[in-house]
Amino acid sequence: MAGSAAVLEDVSTLSRLDRGLHRIERILALVSGLAVFSLMLLAVVSVSGRNLFNAPLPGYVDWIEQAMPLIAFMGIAFTQRDGGHIRMDILVGRLKGRALWAAEFLTTLVALALMVLLVWGTWSHFDRSFDFAAPLWSRDSSIDIGIPIWPAKLLAPVAFSVLCLRLTIQLVGYGRAFVKGLVEPVAVPLVLSAAAQAAEEALHVSGDADREKGAQ
Repeated sequence: MAGSAAVLEDVSTLSRLDRGLHRIERILALVSGLAVFSLMLLAVVSVSGRNLFNAPLPGYVDWIEQAMPLIAFMGIAFTQRDGGHIRMDILVGRLKGRALWAAEFLTTLVALALMVLLVWGTWSHFDRSFDFAAPLWSRDSSIDIGIPIWPAKLLAPVAFSVLCLRLTIQLVGYGRAFVKGLVEPVAVPLVLSAAAQAAEEALHVSGDADREKGAQ
């Protein structure tokens, strides 16, 4: 399930690390959004050029290929922080207390192990493409206009590394909650109830949320 979630904060070292990493995640998510906007502009330019001047944008497909990793990978850690990724919550949603934190710890550990393997694999894929001795430092390029592909390949291990850091912080948060028997641990997404989600959405719509943040 992908539901609305809250991430609590305090003055602990774990919470400071969480907030520091979240600033980086917001920047990456912004870059991803700008990539989507840029593709929209490229589509307008290409279609307009084809219809008005019979001259579509050269290398349009090549630029789409370059932008796809930005769109697909840059926002995954940001989404993970807020608990927005799709997951099966039928069983976990019924758990409480230490049983819940143990289940979350186990699933986060499995996800972290998978992402470490993906970092290793995607870095190897980038390394096969990058070469300081080659023109434009690239052993391969796009088919149409010859754009070097290694920058796009580098985005995957970078984004996955940030996700590994996020999963590590959450792993510590779940482990800390399990050991101490915490009800509302920091630095991990806490799924809100339907009533809490409705109240939060009402605050955002009315603008009270911004006023509350300003008051704090």
